[in-house]
Amino acid sequence: MEKQLHLNLLASKPPMAGLQSGSNVKLRMGPGRKRDFTPLPWSQYFETMEDVEVENDNSKDISFVYCCEDSLCSSCAMTFQILQFYSVKHSFTPLYTFRIYSSGSLGPVLMLLHGGGHSALSWAVFTSVICSRINCRVVAMDLRGHGDAKVKNPDDLSAETMAKDVGKVVEALYGENPPPIMIIGHSMGGAIAVHTAAANHVPSLLGLCVIDVVEGTAMDALNSMQNFLRSRPKTFKSVENAIEWSVKSGQIRNVESARVSMVGQVKKCEEPLSSPGVSKSITEGIIEEEEEEDEEGGESNHKRKKEDDQEIKKECLYTWRIELSKTEKYWEGWFKGLSSLFLTCSVPKLLLLAGVDRLDKDLTIGQMQGKFQMQVLPQCGHAVHEDAPEKVADALATFMVRHKFTEFKEGFPW
Repeated sequence: MEKQLHLNLLASKPPMAGLQSGSNVKLRMGPGRKRDFTPLPWSQYFETMEDVEVENDNSKDISFVYCCEDSLCSSCAMTFQILQFYSVKHSFTPLYTFRIYSSGSLGPVLMLLHGGGHSALSWAVFTSVICSRINCRVVAMDLRGHGDAKVKNPDDLSAETMAKDVGKVVEALYGENPPPIMIIGHSMGGAIAVHTAAANHVPSLLGLCVIDVVEGTAMDALNSMQNFLRSRPKTFKSVENAIEWSVKSGQIRNVESARVSMVGQVKKCEEPLSSPGVSKSITEGIIEEEEEEDEEGGESNHKRKKEDDQEIKKECLYTWRIELSKTEKYWEGWFKGLSSLFLTCSVPKLLLLAGVDRLDKDLTIGQMQGKFQMQVLPQCGHAVHEDAPEKVADALATFMVRHKFTEFKEGFPW
């Protein structure tokens, strides 16, 4: 979804080396240059991982009428204990949990919000880079319906609901006196960052950074979104296979980032392998590594492919964690009026784009009036913070130091 959001705008950007447009894309690695697509652990980039619990807005207290006036009689006491047990077991006051990954102990908090279909792990490589440049704390969260977030109604992806979620997580982490916080969001997450700031859900908001999302181009791209989602593989034979696809398709151009990010985008299929819906899409999700071969090795390679096909049948397939096609009714709400909301936010603002052609009229005027700082990072795909984490970290670090939000780390070469 994140790639297609600006699919019609990427033509002006240089394609990834070795890739050409078309459905049958093949990438020749050459002898001895086979890349590693094995997953990387979150702990290589973040210091801690935890599930933060927040209360549901619609929770209601249990009312109980005693039959006695003063102290509890035996009948009331037993009934009260049963109700307490039942309320816990059946969650009369349900708790939602949001998976967060954190790093750092000093400085302002960078609250990172990922794009649609992605997860907090999309910020992994960026986190390790930014923490090496400035004094800061990083909190990357899985938004509802994504990653490992667990909520009662994960299909409610309205901008209002997700913005409230961010505020609740901040409150759960820091209480009534949160530290200075800068919200940074990519694509859908950028839209949610703006809605969160505009609704004042984070009272200690320090600044706002939006990465590669602009109202005009986003709204124009919505018409072709479903076609793009239908063109993606429905299943993958392994996480490694999903990582390989993400790189070769151009969704993520940085192999290291793909190796940690895709873990948060796919999950094991719940549907049995033998069912018709799954078996049909096995080959759709498989991109075989094409290597230089001579004719003498053809027979052995054919035999190996048959063995691989047999092995696939024994494996559990992987599919997307969220069916983005079912969230269409919320797409317009994410982006409509976004430019105006962004410009009215009173805190210092930074807009990072993969191309200057993203700017719409309102933002062009606002940029000329100096209402926000903008930087274009060329030769990146839509997942700018994954494709070029160093460039994004440099831009953000410079912005924050210029506004005296923090300082460069001692010994950092600037």
